[in-house]
Amino acid sequence: MKLFQSFSNRDDAPEIRRERHDLVRRRLEVRAVERLTPHMIRITLDGPELVGFTSPSPDDHIKIFVPGLDGSPTRRDYTPRRYDPQNGTLLLDFVNHHGGPAAAWARAARPGDRLEIGGPRGSQIISGPIDHWLLIGDETALPAIGRRVEALSVRTSVTTVVAVPGAEDEQVFTTAAHHAAHWVHRPMERADDGAGILAVLKNLKIPDRTFVWVGAETHVAKAVRQYLLDERRIPAQWIKASGYWVKGQADASVKDFGDAR
Repeated sequence: MKLFQSFSNRDDAPEIRRERHDLVRRRLEVRAVERLTPHMIRITLDGPELVGFTSPSPDDHIKIFVPGLDGSPTRRDYTPRRYDPQNGTLLLDFVNHHGGPAAAWARAARPGDRLEIGGPRGSQIISGPIDHWLLIGDETALPAIGRRVEALSVRTSVTTVVAVPGAEDEQVFTTAAHHAAHWVHRPMERADDGAGILAVLKNLKIPDRTFVWVGAETHVAKAVRQYLLDERRIPAQWIKASGYWVKGQADASVKDFGDAR
């Protein structure tokens, strides 16, 4: 079975264009709170300061500012799940896990509460001769994965491989693209174990001109990227892998590993 075509011409590879934005802090108000799944809380924000907000890339990150576990202010990275400039709303999805200040804030949030956000400071726009997308991640990457899947056109196909605690945590995305979804079930306590994701990948055909995006716990993201490079011989410029968090570290930020050019 042909797993992947190696491209000798680097000019034929995808490009990640970095776009900078003015860093703006905004005070927003909670409009609605929804328990999307047992482990995901969706917060709808609005407010006049949302005017001018921009988020052109599905894996953008903003900073949110919430009280830390000791009461002092702390900040966390979150992906804007959806921005609707016409309705003036911003959706953020929070993984509902114990021990994190952002999740604690989301569980307690009620309409009328305030949340301060900053950014995004920049975006990474992926473009090029991409025929297929392979999006790999865990529950923390679902906002970025969902945005990407929903934004794809009918001329594109996409495969997702996502690890979540159980079937009740799976999500459905509406898209014009052909979408094949693979879900891996494992407890949140084993979120740093990528064995389930790797098992799916080992039986997955990866077409030519597939761009692979990875967002997961840092150890998992590294292991998946290394497998794709070493075992599947996917060129590095066709992979973008990021550690979204580190098990045991409450304040870890998003870290990219060897972006495409």
